[in-house]
Amino acid sequence: MGHLRIDGEHLTIKDVVDVARNGLLVELSQEAVSKIKKSREYVDSLVEKEAVVYGITTGFGKFSDTYISKEDTKALQRNLIVSHACSMGNPLPEETVRGVMLLRANALAKGFSGIRLETVNTLLEMLNKGVHPIIPEKGSLGASGDLAPLANMVLVMLGEGEAIYKGERMPGREAMLKADINTVELTSKEGLALINGTPVMAAIGALTVYDSLNIIKTADIIASMTLEALKGITDAFDERVHKARGQKGQMITADNVLKITEGSNLTSRQGELRVQDAYTLRCIPQIHGASRDAIYYARDIIAIELNAATDNPLIFSEDDMVISGGNFHGQPLALAMDFLGIAVSELANVSERRIERLVNPQLNDLPAFLTKRGGLNSGFMITQYSAASMVSENKVLAHPASVDSIPSSANQEDHVSMGTTAARKARLILDNVEKVLAIEAFAASQAISFREGAVLGKGTRRAYEEIRKHVPPVENDRIMYVDMDKLDKMVKSGAFVKAVEETLGELE
Repeated sequence: MGHLRIDGEHLTIKDVVDVARNGLLVELSQEAVSKIKKSREYVDSLVEKEAVVYGITTGFGKFSDTYISKEDTKALQRNLIVSHACSMGNPLPEETVRGVMLLRANALAKGFSGIRLETVNTLLEMLNKGVHPIIPEKGSLGASGDLAPLANMVLVMLGEGEAIYKGERMPGREAMLKADINTVELTSKEGLALINGTPVMAAIGALTVYDSLNIIKTADIIASMTLEALKGITDAFDERVHKARGQKGQMITADNVLKITEGSNLTSRQGELRVQDAYTLRCIPQIHGASRDAIYYARDIIAIELNAATDNPLIFSEDDMVISGGNFHGQPLALAMDFLGIAVSELANVSERRIERLVNPQLNDLPAFLTKRGGLNSGFMITQYSAASMVSENKVLAHPASVDSIPSSANQEDHVSMGTTAARKARLILDNVEKVLAIEAFAASQAISFREGAVLGKGTRRAYEEIRKHVPPVENDRIMYVDMDKLDKMVKSGAFVKAVEETLGELE
């Protein structure tokens, strides 16, 4: 495996996934090295002449008017880290921590932060050797960035805190020693450069967006299976209908469904069996399409943030300027992540209603609860309960975090974004959505097994075959969660998308 060369300008969501999940190694570009060195030289000159500059020769937040002598700069930076390491709760997943480390290093590579090159290299060495700091998930207000969780990350760089190394949780100093990485002693501006920014919410956001792009395609595939299982009407997906409205996501979804179901003898035309279907079938393009557009919006916001300078102050050495601003404020991500959470929750909302149409004999011509001997067998009755439970939970989780703000630092920081909370919620919502879609796939495949002489569409056939590799039809009641868990893993891994795209080519 090669190296990813970062320069603060060209990082992509796919790069984040490759580093976070696949262990891709990371190094600085030569241009980034030059920019970091130049910025650091300028900071050293400011300290030497005892200029009054926020975060370099002053305290932080409400203490910004307190001057710090150059003799105390190292103590100032260490105190910043230990005092700000106030996160609590369960540790963030290791893949998220890897994403956080990558994004912080990439922001520093832009050359606006005034950090020493060796400090950035220590962070990258930890990433490449698998020293993953324990970062508790709760404690960020999303402005001044992700201060508390990032401070927990930096503790390990100092030989403090805790880390996971080779699957084992241990003191930070021990992890650094075992990985043969030297700890650092921070000096002027470095602590602030490391913890003032948005990499936690951005890392969670990048991974969630990536998985959401998989889930919107997966939702189209699984909905297409249900459409066939219920002999749905394909006229509602006619290109002319969707061009007449013009919404991009809607047109993509309709096109996907027609491609996936092409060749099926289960789908019907309007007037053959009924004039029109219920909304959960007929309006798949409108519902999935709106979520698709929202996911694309979140993707675009995250793509920008991956290459953003988000600490404060920013060093513009060529202009002999240090400017205090607010790029650490997570509002762009907070709104995008709230929107993403709402958008993907709708995919589960409509999926659960399709599950109900599959299991309820009053709504279809299939055996009640998809079992041949109902009464003796409960069949798929409780799978719908489980889906309904997760959909209801998502309704609670989808409440936007960004509408709240609690002032901090004695009202110096009097509006905060709650962007990290928004990102964490979106992640939780997505997990529920994946599980609900897994249940729909389970029920749809069971319903299809009752359709004698069925010829499935080009795409649905591949999805159905993929399911049957792992989950046979349910003849008599069995332990259902085992199959549901298998399907959840298939949804998460992108197995449905991969199988269908092998036959149809790439779906949008």
